[in-house]
Amino acid sequence: MLKTLSLALVFSLVFGTTAAFAKSNSASYYGGTMAAFKDAKKEVKGHLIATDETALIFNYGKNQTVSIPYADFIDMEYGQKSGRRVGAAVATTILLGPLGLLTLFSKKQDHFLTLGFKDAEGKEQVAIFKLNKDMVRSTLPILEARSGKKVEYQSKGAEKKATGK
Repeated sequence: MLKTLSLALVFSLVFGTTAAFAKSNSASYYGGTMAAFKDAKKEVKGHLIATDETALIFNYGKNQTVSIPYADFIDMEYGQKSGRRVGAAVATTILLGPLGLLTLFSKKQDHFLTLGFKDAEGKEQVAIFKLNKDMVRSTLPILEARSGKKVEYQSKGAEKKATGK
């Protein structure tokens, strides 16, 4: 009985918290050449906002923003990266013993949007954003419509996730 309760608690903590607290527009600047993030050692968490009609806006930190005008987009690419939940497996194995190794059978999938654009000085730049899975299907069509550029997909699986086809 105690093991069952512990297992339920661990699974709810490991798998439930990310779904419960993730906002649909949460994203991270994962890398690239943007001057605003030149000193960033790790991903910068924030919110990607595509509702503005002239620019894609990334809000981060304490009300700091970076905007990329849609007219300056050069290209867009969307892809996914899959991996195992090794950290969760280690934690549940410590708590529950060998039963925790079952967590290794679950996968996580990260979603990446790579934007090529020209900055204010006309230099080519790139920004890689890690997207929340819930915003992929709504954000990519908006970016295509407002920029006039088509999204390139790294794989058929990525295209299926983004378009549903």
